[in-house]
Order: sequence, then structure tokens, then C-alpha cells
Amino acid sequence: MTSIPAPPSPELAAATEALRAQWATLRPWIGAQVDARTGAEPSILEGWTVAHLVAHVGRALNALTALEPAPEGTVPLALGEYVAGYADGAEAIAQGTRDLAETLSPDLLAGVDALAAEAFDHLRTLGTVDRVVIARRGPIRLGDMVTSRVIELVVHADDLQRSVDRARTSPSGAELLERGAPGPGPIHAGALELVSQALLDVLVARGGWSVEVVDPITWVRLAAGRTHYDVDTLAAALQAPYTSDAVPDLGRVLPLF
Repeated sequence: MTSIPAPPSPELAAATEALRAQWATLRPWIGAQVDARTGAEPSILEGWTVAHLVAHVGRALNALTALEPAPEGTVPLALGEYVAGYADGAEAIAQGTRDLAETLSPDLLAGVDALAAEAFDHLRTLGTVDRVVIARRGPIRLGDMVTSRVIELVVHADDLQRSVDRARTSPSGAELLERGAPGPGPIHAGALELVSQALLDVLVARGGWSVEVVDPITWVRLAAGRTHYDVDTLAAALQAPYTSDAVPDLGRVLPLF
């Protein structure tokens, strides 16, 4: 008896489209805003330079290249479980990023481009079915893995933009200011929407709260630990579906990773 092939996954297709759109937005921005001078500036992440952030974008995409189909019957981690592992691996991630930046030097962007091309090529070979794959941090559905890469690119695009903006206004940033305004930002609107909803889904899965996103970038910063948590910032990011309800205190669960 001939088995019927599994249909393409619309969720995987949407995540893949968002990933490609985000990379197509971020890459030209990096090329226009980050050079050797800017790359040496400290980023908003303690202990990381702007060049480290650029290298980390390549490392995030390279995680797709490492994917392999999982054995039949493998139980995948949920997206929230997968990203929760970032905190325990923070030092290894930082060291791996620094090592990669050194390896790709002096032509960092060319190296990141090569990693991105390899990642997208491998993603094509994995097909359009939302199968379970083995990733560096365990088994996960392919659609969730691609979504995690969109999260990485959106969060670090914001990190990069804020880092470059800070460098432009620093006492040593006169050369950067001479370039004028940085132009369009590095975050694709559709990718930001997908990420904000995915992170909201993680939040709801963990606590069952009923909330909605009102300011996607503020919510993403809160979820990723990039913005200090307080009730005013939370109220600017999320709202209850009914005006008579208050947003619950989420201080014990944020950041999500």
C-alpha cells in the first residue's frame, strides 16, 4: 500500500518566508552601517562588540545547517522549551560567538554571507513538511526551529541598531555621525509580527494568561530581557483583551529566555 506524502506545512512556510525577509532586510543594513571602526565599538550586550553581534547572526543561521531528520517517533521540544535552554548555555554561546568572529576576521561579512547561504541551501533540502529534526539543543519541529531563527535575527537586529545608534552618539563616534542618518532600520515588519506572536504564544503556554500585543518591539525586548521589567513598560507592550481586566504581573516569568 502506497503511503500518502505529508502535505506542506503553512506554518513552516510562513516562518521560512519571515526568515528570508528578515535576512534580506538585515544584511544590507549591516553592510551600510557596520565597518571595522563600528565593529570594534562595544555593543549594548555586556562583553560583546558590534562585530560579535554580526558574527552571532551568522552563528544563529548556521544552526540550520546542523539540522538532521530525527528518527521516527522522536518527541520534539516545544519552542518555549527550546529557547529556555539559551540561559544555561549563555557562556558557551558567548564564547562560540567570540571564536567565530575571530575565525571569520578580517572579512567578517563575507564569512557571515557564506554561513547564511549554506543555511538557506540546507533548509531547502529539508523540504516543506514540518518534520521533527535534531538540532544542537535537542529535537524540535522544523517550523519551530525556523521560528527560533527568526527570533534570533529580529532580537539581534534590534541589538545591532541600538548598538550602532549608541556608538554614533558616543564621544568617539564623530566619524559615524558624519555619515548622517542610518536610513531604514534592520527589522522587517512581517518578521517582527511573527516573532512577537510566537513569544506571546510561549508566554501563554507557560502561564495561561490572556493578553494581546500592543507594541511588538517593546514586547520583544521584554521577552528577550533587553528592557528592564516594570509595570509601565509591560502595560505599553501588552494589554488584556477586555479593558476591564488588568495585565497580570509577569515579573516572575520574564524574560522568556
